[in-house]
Amino acid sequence: MGKRLFLMLNFARLWWWSSIIIPGACSQNQTDWLALASFRNATHEDPFGVLSSWNDSTHHCEWQGVLCSKRHPGRVTSLVLRSQGLGGFLSPHIGNLSFLRVMTLQNNSFRGEIPSRIGNLFRLRHLTLSNNSFGGLVPSNLSRCLNLKTLNLIDNQLVQGIHSDLGSLARLKGLGLSTNSLVGPIPPSVGNLSLLQKLSLAENMLCGEIPEELSRLEGLTLFILAANKLTGVIPPSIFNISSITIFSVSDNQFLTGTIPSDVGTTLPSLFYFGASHNLLTGTIPSSLTNATSLEELFLSFNNFHGPIPKNLGRLKSLRTIGLDFNQLQDDLSFISSLANCSNLKVLSLRSNLIHGSLPRSISNLSTRIYGIDMGTNHIQGNYSFRLNFLTGRIPDSIGALYHMHTLSFAGNMFTGEIPSSIGNLTSLNPVHFDYNNFEGYIPQSLGNCKQLNVLSLSNNNLIGSVPVEIMGLSSLSIIFTLAHNNLSGSLPVQVGSLKNLGTLDLSYNKLSGLIPASISECLSLEWLYLEANSFQGQIPQALQPLRGLEELDLSNNNFSGPIPSFLVELSLLKYLNMSFNELEGQVPEGGVFLNGSAVLVFGNRQLCGGIPDLKLPLCKSPSSKKSSLTKVVVIFVVAVSLLCLALLFLSIFYYRKKKQTTTNALTSSSFEHQFLRISYEELLRATDRFSETNVIGKGRYGTVYKGILDGCAMVAVKVLNLMQRGASRSFVSECQTLGIIRHRNLVKILSVCSSVDFCGNDFKALIYEFMANESLEEWLHPRTIGRDDEHSKSRNLRLVQRLNIAIDIATAIEYLHKGCYPAIIHGDLKPSNVLLDNDMMARVGDFGLAKIISTMSAEAIGVQDQGNSTSTVVTGSIGYVPPEYGMGHKVSTLGDAYGYGILLLEMFTGKRPTEESLEHHLNLHNFVQMALPDRAMGIADLRLWSEASDQQQENKIRDCIISVFEVGVACSMESPLDRMEMTEVIKKLYSIKATYESKERRTDI
Repeated sequence: MGKRLFLMLNFARLWWWSSIIIPGACSQNQTDWLALASFRNATHEDPFGVLSSWNDSTHHCEWQGVLCSKRHPGRVTSLVLRSQGLGGFLSPHIGNLSFLRVMTLQNNSFRGEIPSRIGNLFRLRHLTLSNNSFGGLVPSNLSRCLNLKTLNLIDNQLVQGIHSDLGSLARLKGLGLSTNSLVGPIPPSVGNLSLLQKLSLAENMLCGEIPEELSRLEGLTLFILAANKLTGVIPPSIFNISSITIFSVSDNQFLTGTIPSDVGTTLPSLFYFGASHNLLTGTIPSSLTNATSLEELFLSFNNFHGPIPKNLGRLKSLRTIGLDFNQLQDDLSFISSLANCSNLKVLSLRSNLIHGSLPRSISNLSTRIYGIDMGTNHIQGNYSFRLNFLTGRIPDSIGALYHMHTLSFAGNMFTGEIPSSIGNLTSLNPVHFDYNNFEGYIPQSLGNCKQLNVLSLSNNNLIGSVPVEIMGLSSLSIIFTLAHNNLSGSLPVQVGSLKNLGTLDLSYNKLSGLIPASISECLSLEWLYLEANSFQGQIPQALQPLRGLEELDLSNNNFSGPIPSFLVELSLLKYLNMSFNELEGQVPEGGVFLNGSAVLVFGNRQLCGGIPDLKLPLCKSPSSKKSSLTKVVVIFVVAVSLLCLALLFLSIFYYRKKKQTTTNALTSSSFEHQFLRISYEELLRATDRFSETNVIGKGRYGTVYKGILDGCAMVAVKVLNLMQRGASRSFVSECQTLGIIRHRNLVKILSVCSSVDFCGNDFKALIYEFMANESLEEWLHPRTIGRDDEHSKSRNLRLVQRLNIAIDIATAIEYLHKGCYPAIIHGDLKPSNVLLDNDMMARVGDFGLAKIISTMSAEAIGVQDQGNSTSTVVTGSIGYVPPEYGMGHKVSTLGDAYGYGILLLEMFTGKRPTEESLEHHLNLHNFVQMALPDRAMGIADLRLWSEASDQQQENKIRDCIISVFEVGVACSMESPLDRMEMTEVIKKLYSIKATYESKERRTDI
């Protein structure tokens, strides 16, 4: 019964299909109709109703996108439905359209696998399924479509490899498999496609070498293999395919070798040449100028050296020149020839070895140019250990480049004034002139640049007031920074025009006056830095509407009055620094003020209250004022009596305690108002009676303990060993120094204790904020500090962390040398004196050997060294002390530079400067210098190599470490005058970090 039913049902189906009448079609053509109907049923998305015409009332040859043969009525020869928003799956029955010659479904949303039955379409000539979401494999049986001329599967989600059988498609002229997830090598059989004109395999994960067989494709016009993982040398014979117009192998990162010197002759039709982000070496061939049709040249991120071809101006069609991040060694004279390139829009030479002055001929460049980037250029390597940044003045004629869009000259050594003609470049956006030596006034004409969203003029020598014309630029929306200049005057009321600005940094200038109320209109501000100026008055209520503020720094000004309560309401505020002003009254106890690590109010003598972490005295109630006056009188009388008794006692023991008395007097008179005082008994409790289990470090003059004050505040307590010669002087020096400095990269002193212990012995201690990650010493040399726990052994600083720490230390030293008045010499830079906070930010500490320059006598300073040195006493730690100190030279800021250089080399070699293995090299400086550059990797800290996951990463790490070694060696030169100063160190390290972390990729087809 069951078998009979099965047969009956099959008969019914056959009868149903045979009885269907297709309008205008013969019965033998039902196969094509059924295939199209299956295609329609598998298409689930049809937003434009394209398939609404595919119904039984219309012949299928009249359906939209369908064409049929004239010789064979009803047989479909073309199916073209591009950019119709269609989505769904491609029905396997499409393989029944046996007369199909063209199938184009480009730019839709089809998904799933490409049916293998397409391989049955023997007449198929053009298959275009690009810009869809097809997955799975490239069907191997496509090789059966021997008439195929175009195979375009670009921009899908195809996986695995390219089947070698595709090499049998002898009539193929275009092969496009770019922008998929294909892996494995490029099959050499592709070289059999003798008629191939377009080869596009970019943006996959193809690996291995470029097959030599591809050089047999003599008719090739497009050769696009960019953004893969190809290795080895580009076969030189490929450069002999004279028909190539687009050549792109960029972003493979492992391609090596050179570009043939005659490339412009063998590829005369070049329109686009891209080979960036690889490991190519050699020089840029001057023969490129023979390819007179060249419009785009991208050779960035390689190792090209030598000069830039002087005759680039022959390429009159050039639009883009990308030569950044190489080792090109030249001046800027080649710019003169570019005047002939009337279509030039972008010129990028960033991070090379370019030097010299900016020529006046730059004004002759194309009026269409909108981007010039010459940032971070210098001489380095074996040529010199000094930085020789681009120098000279920016010519006034630069104002002729009316269509300039981007202008970046950051990190050079330009001098002179910023030309006022820059205001002619009204399309500028952004402008980076930071970290140079510009002087004079800020041009008012910058106010003409109405499209500016970034303006960075920080770290120069600019003077005068802030132009109101610039403050009125409402287009400034990202960053506006004038920090670290010598600007004066008040903050213009036009600041209110910066309604869209995110960051305003005017720190470290000489601005004064009140903060204008108009700042309340800057509602987009997130970061506002006004520290280290002379602003005065109360903190304005105008800041209250700035609800988006995340960081606010008003420190080191002359603000007075109470801390406004509205700051509690700024819910996004994460950092608030009001230190070293003249604020008074009670500190609020809500909002950001509940986080002791986010608020800094140190140096305001009249503040009280707040959370315990702030270590401020309790506030007195108004009703107690009258009784307080009486108490003051009584206390004064008692104090005078006690003072008389104390003087009598001191006179008895004068000769015995002369040195200690002097120190106590210094401490109590000079510092009692600067630091909170704490008793010996409190410290005894905080450190569990100075228990050995709380010891976190030992030095020449004392021991450092971990302690807990008031049961909650973690501190570090440095107890001086007063039996050690020089300890008392170290205590005074540290108090004097820390009393006049404040910087986020310096250890913060919280309190001092100058008292006697329970046995009547003198006791002195300094109390610092506790650094959770301890000292740099314990990270660099974890096995040498007496610990065997796994945590200690597993410690390791990543490369970027070491760079950040190095920058933090250099920034702190630069502040001591140039940001303090009077200037300070640290005198004892070494890893144990660098502490790391919770965020691994470095804080320089231990100022026991510090020297304040202006406090030295004229005889100690010396006439010829006035203002730069202090004393003839040899101070510091062995290995870090500069050689001139041992020869009687005076202590100087360049001595700190030497210590920093040795510290930097230690950070990246993992070797102490006193190790026995350095004996035959004499010191760490010589050890590194002799290894540069070829053997530098052999002396680098092995822990840094654990970050390398592939060859590309190894190369980045190598280049970074070599550059850091060069800075360390430049700082620790034997002659003080040859040493790199901290300002230059910071510029260089920021450049090295930017290069290492750079993820920019230029789109190269």
